[in-house]
Amino acid sequence: MRRGNEQDLLKSPLPCPIVGHVGNGNFHVAMLLDPARPEELEEAERLNQRIVTRALKLGGTCTGEHGVELHKMGFMIDEHGEDAIDTMRAIKHALDPHNLMNPGKIFAFEA
Repeated sequence: MRRGNEQDLLKSPLPCPIVGHVGNGNFHVAMLLDPARPEELEEAERLNQRIVTRALKLGGTCTGEHGVELHKMGFMIDEHGEDAIDTMRAIKHALDPHNLMNPGKIFAFEA
């Protein structure tokens, strides 16, 4: 995985340093971009898609230690499957029927 990701990042016009945790295999890519430049945002999204897809294909996760929040929601079904997401959503609804706690995070809330 590392070589594929490194190759993708080295080919990118964006500066993309990698930092990681040697002991547990997590790494973080700090994509440096100007959010006012759509082409840079598009490149960052393309790189992120490739990195996460590669991780999931190899049995990894879309998120090692940080929350799913908004940006990684789209990968949750790929990683866990529809049934698991439906179960998570049901638990969330049981504990927070009015969606007051952290609304819109992790997965789309369906009342």
